[in-house]
Formats: sequence, structure tokens, C-alpha cells
Amino acid sequence: MNSGKVPTNGGQGLAQNPFAQLSGSGLPAGPLPAPAAAKPEPAPARNRGRVDVRRETGGRAGKTVTVADGFVGIGLPEKEQLAKRIRAACGTGGTVKDGRIEIQGDHRETVAKVLADAGFRPVMAGG
Repeated sequence: MNSGKVPTNGGQGLAQNPFAQLSGSGLPAGPLPAPAAAKPEPAPARNRGRVDVRRETGGRAGKTVTVADGFVGIGLPEKEQLAKRIRAACGTGGTVKDGRIEIQGDHRETVAKVLADAGFRPVMAGG
């Protein structure tokens, strides 16, 4: 009557407990303590310099690109992080090329807001 099927009614219990031999020695008695609160990141300097924000279409087959350049005193890693925040805020693609941040589309206001939050003084340049 049992034609090779596995019973699904729970069957017999385990003959032995596989965890019976484990001991709790060397383990903390309770939950792990909460990590110390991380120090808040210091606020960026409010005047990190002027940054030009402009819209370009030349040499891009009619596509519009928002360019932020004129950064003084920051390196490539910080520009990459800033570009990542701008891309996330705009919801579009972009890159750092030749020391300037290029964002796809016309997002001058959003780029200016992110730059201002980072302590730069964005200036709308061009048309």
C-alpha cells in the first residue's frame, strides 16, 4: 500500500538531538552590547569655493548634460562621492571626467542644491 512515497505526517521524532553535545562555554551570557554611537560626521566647511553649474549640448548629438566644474582643493575620490550623491538625487547617470562632474539631462537646480549642501557656492553659468 505504501508505494515508495515519503510520509508527510511528521513521521518519527529524531532519535537523538544533534545539538545536545554543544555547550555554551565561552559565549556571552546575554545579547551582545550595542556598539558605541559613531561620531557624527563633521559638517563640511560652509565656503568651499565657487563651482560653476551649466548646461551643455555641444558635441553630444543634441543630448543635454549638466556640468559642474571649477572645484578647488578637492581630489578625485571626493568628486566621485559627490557625483554619486548627485546621481542619486537626480535619478540619472553621470560621471567624473577631466576634473568635472557631468550629469545626464538638465538638472541644474538639483545639482546646485546638492553642491550647496556640501558647502560649495554653486553659480549658474551659461544658458
